Amino acid sequence: MLALIALIVVIYQLVRNNSEEYNKIVLSQRQASYSSRTIPFRRGDIMDRNGTVLATSQKVYNLIIDPRVIHSGDGDRYVEPTVKALSEYFGYDESEIRALLSEKADKSYVKYAKDLSYDEKSGFEEYMKQQNSAYLKSGVKSRIRGIWFEDEYKRTYPYGSLACNVIGFANADGSNGTGGVEQYYNDTLVGVNGREYGYMDSDTKLQSVLKQPTDGETIVTTINTNIQLALEKYLNEWQTQDVGSKVAAAIVMDPNTGEVLAMGSTNQYDLNNPRALDESEYTDSRLMELGRKEAVGVYKREHPDDPPITEEEVGKYYSQDEILSYGKQVAWNQIWRNVVVSDTYEPGSTAKSITLAGALEERAITPNTEFNCEGYIELSDGVHTWRIRCHNHDGDGIIDAQTGLMRSCNVYLMNTAFALGGEKFVKYQHLFGFGEKTGIDLPAEADTSKLVYAPEKLGRTTLATNSFGQNYNVTMIQMAAAYCSIINGGSYYKPHVVKQILNSNGTVVENIKPEVTRITCSKSTSDFLREALYQTVEAGTGTKAKIQGYRVGGKTGTAEKIPRSAKNYLVSFVGFAPVEDPQLLVYVIVDTPNLEGEAQATASFAINIERKIMNDALQFMNIAPSSETDPANDLNAKFAKNQEGISNDPMGEQTTTASGETEEGDTESQSAEEVTETKPPVTDEYIDPADEEDGFELPDEVPDEEEVSDNN
Repeated sequence: MLALIALIVVIYQLVRNNSEEYNKIVLSQRQASYSSRTIPFRRGDIMDRNGTVLATSQKVYNLIIDPRVIHSGDGDRYVEPTVKALSEYFGYDESEIRALLSEKADKSYVKYAKDLSYDEKSGFEEYMKQQNSAYLKSGVKSRIRGIWFEDEYKRTYPYGSLACNVIGFANADGSNGTGGVEQYYNDTLVGVNGREYGYMDSDTKLQSVLKQPTDGETIVTTINTNIQLALEKYLNEWQTQDVGSKVAAAIVMDPNTGEVLAMGSTNQYDLNNPRALDESEYTDSRLMELGRKEAVGVYKREHPDDPPITEEEVGKYYSQDEILSYGKQVAWNQIWRNVVVSDTYEPGSTAKSITLAGALEERAITPNTEFNCEGYIELSDGVHTWRIRCHNHDGDGIIDAQTGLMRSCNVYLMNTAFALGGEKFVKYQHLFGFGEKTGIDLPAEADTSKLVYAPEKLGRTTLATNSFGQNYNVTMIQMAAAYCSIINGGSYYKPHVVKQILNSNGTVVENIKPEVTRITCSKSTSDFLREALYQTVEAGTGTKAKIQGYRVGGKTGTAEKIPRSAKNYLVSFVGFAPVEDPQLLVYVIVDTPNLEGEAQATASFAINIERKIMNDALQFMNIAPSSETDPANDLNAKFAKNQEGISNDPMGEQTTTASGETEEGDTESQSAEEVTETKPPVTDEYIDPADEEDGFELPDEVPDEEEVSDNN
C-alpha cells in the first residue's frame, strides 16, 4: 500500500510539472492526421484585343480516396458501401478499387481520378448523401466514407490550334508555359497557391487556417481573332488545296504602333493536345530517322572528349525507346517552332526598299538617278568571276529609282549599292533592324547578328548580292518591322503582341504603349518609297496584289536558297494599305513550293495569299475604301448567303466561276504543270531557267555558313 501511494505521488508530480510538454506531444500526434491541403491558384487568361478568350483555366476536380478512413470502421462497414458507390456511379472497376484499398491501407491520400467536371463531383456528393441517409434509416452501420474531391485548374484553349505560335501552351498544373505568350509572360500569368491548415487546439477541437490563393493576371494581346482566322484559313488553303510548300507563314501588323494583329504559319498544332503528332507525316520510321540524328548530337554533348559517333553506330549506345524519344522531341520542336520569329532566310527583293532608303537618305542617289540595265553585271572577287543577272534577262534599259523598284531590277539596285558604299549600306541594314533582335515579346527570337556582313568583310560581289536581298539572312519579324517604318514616315516601332495586363478583377494594371526605338528614314524618303511601292502594285511586279476599292502598295521577293545548285526558292510579298494612310501591313513568305526548280520561283504564290488576307483584314478593321469595291469580295455578302447570316467557315466560302476566276477577281494559282509550261506575265517577279553555259549564278555563301545551313 505504501509503495502504491508513493507511485501515485510520483505520477502526480510528473503530470503537474510536465503537463504542457505532454500536451504538445499528444496534440502533435493527433494533428498528424490532419495534414494541410493546397488550394491552387488560377492561371490568368489570354484574350485577343476585343476580349475573345484564347486561353483560360477551368476548374476541375480530382477524386481522392482515403484508405485509412475507409478501413477505420468495424469489419467492412465502410469498405463495401464505398466500393459499391464508386462502381455504380462512375463505373470504376471494383476489383481494382479493392486492390488499391488493400495495397495502400495506411495511406490517407490517393489521387484516383482527375479532371472530373463540377456536375460529376456534385452528382456523386448528392448520391453519397442519399445512400448514407438510406443506410441510417435502415438501422445498419454501413456508410460511404473516405471519398472527397480536390480542386484543380485545367488549361484549355477554346479555339484549338488558332494562333498556336503566338499563344503557346501551359503544363498540367499551370505553373509553366511553353512557347508564345504562355512562356514569355509566364511570371505574369502564374499566381500563388493558397493553403488550408488543419490542427487540434488545446481543447482537442479541430481548427483550420485558410490562406486564399492569389490568381494570375490576364493578358490582353494585340491579336485580332477574325484576322488571325483569315490568315490561317488562307495559309491552310495554300498548303492543302493548292501547290503547297515546305512551309508558308504570314504576319499582319499595324504600321503605326508595331502591334501584331495576326501571326502564323502552316506549322500548326492543337494547343489542347500539343504533343499529338500527325502519324501520316511522323511515322515510326521517320521518328527513328530524326532520333538517330539527334542522338549523334546528344552523344557529342555528353561525351565532348570522345570521338563522335555516326548514325549507324547510334544503336550501340542508345536503346530503340531512347532513339524514338529523341525523334519525338525533334518532331515536337519542329511543329512548335514559330517560323515568323525563330527562322531565318535570305529575303530576296523585298530588301530592295531598304537599299533604296539608305541611298536616298545619304544622297548617294536621287529619285531621278538613272542606271542602264542590260540584264546582268559581271563582277569578280579576285578568285571567281560572277555574272549576276536581273530576273529580266533582256534588261530593263535606262530606268530611274521608282521604275527600278517597280520592275524589281537587280542591276539598278546593285548600282545603287555601289553608289552608297559598303560601310553605309551596313549602317542602314542595322538601322532597319537586320542583324539586330527586334525585342518582340515572344520567346526564341533568332539571333541574326552573325548572319549579316560586317563592313570590312563586305566585298563588291557580296555588296551587289546584298543589295537585292541575297547572301544574308533575316527573320520575318525583322522585315515586317522594317517595312512598317518605311511606310509610316520613318518611325521604327518595337513589335509586340501584348496590349494590356489585367488583374484577376479585370482592372488594368499595365498598358503596353507603342515604343518608337529609332528613326530609320526621313518623311520625304518614306513618301517616295510609299508611292513607288504603290506603283509596283499598279504597274510593276506586284499587280496581282490589287484590291478593288483600295490603294495597295507592296513589294515582291524571290530568293534562291542555299545550296544554289538545288534550285530551291523562297518567294514572298509584303503589302500595305491604304497607301495614303497605311493602317495594315501583311507580309507572306512561301518557302520551297512543291514544284521542281525554277517553277518555284514566282512571287505570285505569296501574292495570292497576301491579297486574300489583306482583303478580309481591311473589312474586319472597318477601313473605308477610296472607291467602289468588288461586291464579290464583300465578306458581309458572303455571310448573308448562309442561313441567318451564320457561316460554319468564319471567313466565308471562296467560290470559283465558270471562267476559272475566284471571287477575289484573280485566276487560281497554277498547278505544277501549268507553271512549268506557261510563261507568266512580265509584271510578275519570276526567274526563268538559265542555260548552263550562261554562267549566271549567285555566290553560295552567307556571313556564317555553318549557322545558316542549320536555318535552311
